[in-house]
Amino acid sequence: MITVLSGGVGAARLLRALRNEIDPKELCAVVNVGDDLVLHGLTICPDLDTISYTLAGLNNDELGWGLRDESWRVMKELHELGGESWFGLGDRDLATHLYRSQRLDEGATKTQVARELCQRWGVDIDLLPVTNDTIATVFATERGTLSFQEYFVKYHHDIEVRAITIQGATESRPTPEVLNALRTSSRIIIAPSNPLISIDPILQVPQVRELVRERRGDVVAISPIINGAALKGPADRLMREFGYDVSCEGVATFYDGLIGSIIIDETDRAFESAIRSRGLDVRVTTTVMADPSHASQLAKAALA
Repeated sequence: MITVLSGGVGAARLLRALRNEIDPKELCAVVNVGDDLVLHGLTICPDLDTISYTLAGLNNDELGWGLRDESWRVMKELHELGGESWFGLGDRDLATHLYRSQRLDEGATKTQVARELCQRWGVDIDLLPVTNDTIATVFATERGTLSFQEYFVKYHHDIEVRAITIQGATESRPTPEVLNALRTSSRIIIAPSNPLISIDPILQVPQVRELVRERRGDVVAISPIINGAALKGPADRLMREFGYDVSCEGVATFYDGLIGSIIIDETDRAFESAIRSRGLDVRVTTTVMADPSHASQLAKAALA
């Protein structure tokens, strides 16, 4: 079994590439739920949805989120009524959140609902929320305290962040499925997701960081920073704001003590020697997955 610590688009694309290299039943993803929210009375799990939509071939490539062939009648009507419409939910996407909210109200866990949705969509990789409890990534900013989605969507992650807190993390519990995956997998891959707001919320759930540290010889991280920048999202800005070098070496610093290997992009080959001096194995390949052949190279490097 291969376990991938996952959040958002980068993880979704990596899992899709890995699925083409090995039996999908040998893959599972431990998924961030720190950016989950309740809006309009509905429980929304953006990372779980992005990954499952992508693996099902239902994702909206044009927008980079949500479902393809989407319509927006509900949001349009809500906006005209004066309701909160800054967080766009397409009509098809709403069905996912309605179903999840119904099942949670009936007593199901997020893990159970994720498996039900994956079965419905034909997704053959096990997607495991890191916890069934509620945790929330919260930002202290110049505009005050913001939820993840307020920072990321409402303000387009374009304001300075002074502190990040994962509310509820210390009281949460990892699921038994997650603990088993971390203990028994032959390899743990940290996806090229934002280290501070996609991967760290996973690591802050009790026991997770400790288990990853114990397994560090079997842990490989893929740097989301390529040639000094993130392909998507605010990873580069946040690393700079929190004192990390905006480079693959800065990513290695962030994961210090947790990984035995790191995969960096060909454009960052100059960092290879410095990272190796930390005692890490370094693999250099293309890490941009827009081209399927490049995605395959990256998947093979992660599995090698």
